[in-house]
Amino acid sequence: MIFRAPTIFRALVMAGFSLPFAACPLVWPGAGMSAQAQQSPPAARVPLQAAPQSAASPAGTSSAGTSPAAASPGSASPGVTSPAAPKKKPPAPDPRAAEKRTGGPKSIGKFDDWTAATHQEAGQMVCYAFTRAQSSAPAVAGRGQVILTVTQRASGRDAVALEAGFTFAPNAAVIVQADQTGLEFYTAQRNAFARNGRAAVSAFESAGRAIARSPGPREAKITDTFSLKGFKAAYTAVSKACPSR
Repeated sequence: MIFRAPTIFRALVMAGFSLPFAACPLVWPGAGMSAQAQQSPPAARVPLQAAPQSAASPAGTSSAGTSPAAASPGSASPGVTSPAAPKKKPPAPDPRAAEKRTGGPKSIGKFDDWTAATHQEAGQMVCYAFTRAQSSAPAVAGRGQVILTVTQRASGRDAVALEAGFTFAPNAAVIVQADQTGLEFYTAQRNAFARNGRAAVSAFESAGRAIARSPGPREAKITDTFSLKGFKAAYTAVSKACPSR
């Protein structure tokens, strides 16, 4: 549709004004376009460019507005391994608890030069009294402790033993002198045992000291002296703690 200039424009021309566009046809937007084109204008082409970073977004903020630091603790970025949590240190073992589990020694009492105690052995209560040697001669290099012991069990009584602190030769014999009474002991590795425990206990109860004479390393003759002071009281205590069946 052509829109002709109104009468006022023609009058201005006739009056001498120059209107170069007056004779040009004016076309309304949409004239000559199809109905579909009028309803759906072509989309504008926007040149691709990086979106500017918002001034309020700190460095490291993604374009979606979520900072990696704000991610939930349970999420992990690809290729990034979270450090393992430190392992808790196990509590220190309680020696008293270990003693209860293993049936460790428990003291009954101290009787002059003798000590009485108990311990568990395969679920059975074992009671014993012991003393260490007051003197030993000659000196033996590397020798261990030297102890005289009497042990009471419900199933076995008056087991008297000597721990020598070295290994006896096979079939070696030891003599223990309690005052005027001589007692025979047989040997096994580092220990010697009274052949008659009841006789040894009777001799110890009335004697003041016991002297053990043993064959030592390199044919040395070893003499160990033990005090019997307090033996009778210690023996009574262990016999009471572990009565016979």
